[in-house]
Amino acid sequence: MTFTRAWRSLLTIGFPGMLAGAWVMPGPSLAQTLPQAVSKALRQAQVPPSALSVLIVPLPPANASHGPTPAPSPRLSHRPQAASNPASVMKLFTTYAGLSLLGPEHVWRNRVYTDGVVRDGVLQGNLIVRGSGDPKLVLERLQDLLSQVVAAGVREVRGDIVLDRSVFEVRERSEPFDDEPLRPYNVSPDGLLLNFKAVIYKFTPDPASGQVQVRFEPPLAGLAAPTQLPASNAPCNDWRSQLKADFSQPLHVRFAGSYPVRCGDREWPVAYPDAEQYAPRVMQAMWLAAGGHLSGQVRYGLRPASARLLLEAPSLPLAEVIQDINKFSNNVMAQQLFLTLSSELGAPGRLEASRLRLSRWWREGFSGFNEPVLDNGSGLSRAERSTAASLTALLQAAHASPHAQAFANSLSQAGVDGTTARLKERNPQSPVIGNAWLKTGSLRDVASVAGYVQGQSGQRYTLVAILNHPNAQQARPALDQLLEWTVRDQNKPDSSQTMAKRQRQ
Repeated sequence: MTFTRAWRSLLTIGFPGMLAGAWVMPGPSLAQTLPQAVSKALRQAQVPPSALSVLIVPLPPANASHGPTPAPSPRLSHRPQAASNPASVMKLFTTYAGLSLLGPEHVWRNRVYTDGVVRDGVLQGNLIVRGSGDPKLVLERLQDLLSQVVAAGVREVRGDIVLDRSVFEVRERSEPFDDEPLRPYNVSPDGLLLNFKAVIYKFTPDPASGQVQVRFEPPLAGLAAPTQLPASNAPCNDWRSQLKADFSQPLHVRFAGSYPVRCGDREWPVAYPDAEQYAPRVMQAMWLAAGGHLSGQVRYGLRPASARLLLEAPSLPLAEVIQDINKFSNNVMAQQLFLTLSSELGAPGRLEASRLRLSRWWREGFSGFNEPVLDNGSGLSRAERSTAASLTALLQAAHASPHAQAFANSLSQAGVDGTTARLKERNPQSPVIGNAWLKTGSLRDVASVAGYVQGQSGQRYTLVAILNHPNAQQARPALDQLLEWTVRDQNKPDSSQTMAKRQRQ
């Protein structure tokens, strides 16, 4: 891993107060008590300060690459070495490791093979679609892939369509996370992941007729669902429960309730209950929709050695993929990337092998910082852990790396896009809007945020804050207050300059 000389000096010297990965209390001139507004928000949520870890550190000046500079002092440090569950903030480790090990231009190459003779548009044999672990093989891209197959001369398959997903070696999750099997975040990774294994139900009310039009996508062979529902004048509160949906029979979806007209157009993404049959049913329906014909079935299998490559369809580049992973906190895409870290070495991607590769990467580049504990690389886990200090080291390294722009572009701009877009609705006057680039995390007992903040003084900071407590969600305003305090820094001394002055004395 390559860092600038400035960041290498940070890793060698360590942040002030750090020795062999352990923090000691910084000097009295640095803010170590939580800002008053943060403490107040914690009290209101009945969360003790001991449930919060915070580290806010200035980024090195722009001229740091011209030679070693003193490591900047933290502006605020509160339990930075406490190992906590950061929830989806763990995606920062996966995405930056991906940029470092694979490169921002990395693509996943989906391949289609023929196992038989093609004559006059007819394949006498099987068509094999071999997945690459592509994290975003969505409806539009699958349509394009199948159109390419037809354009390449295969319009009829007198055999089977074989789906080869052997690039990964994973199993469907035996128990859904937090007992929510139909939530899209519970979808398991797959070597041939099609449209996130989800069905999107779309509801369009027509007040004049008193009916609601119902559509779903992508098409699935054999799936039957109502095309209309009665409209209601009920409030648009918990509209999904008002539908009285029944997904217990995967091929026969039922809505026994009604849909509130005042909700307008809405969409409901649902993880397909029979995950193993999702890809075959989608592939069959999409192949027929593309004008293809099939005499056999769509099934899982392996590409035989005799098969010939028909075409190759690359994915979106990694720099674009991580924008979905971080801005919108896409769990299954993060897990696809995590598994790719090991599949790119030549063997099927496995979680344990990816953990080992990321562990080696961390030890080589972040010596002296506590190693993160990763499970599946997405943060959708009760086992994943990191310290605020380690996340800060990663953020500072990413900022100093050749991939700084690609990494920063993947973060949600506060109040503008991604998971922080609603900040503008909660507080239209917040000084944080447009001045922070963040990854958020949220589990039942976790609230977290990490990223870059632009202070009103012109100084930029890395900020990491992690709450682990049963009332973590109620204490999220404390994280908003931390962000505001960081932005409002006009009267705060430049910590890096203060440190340099202290060293000269």
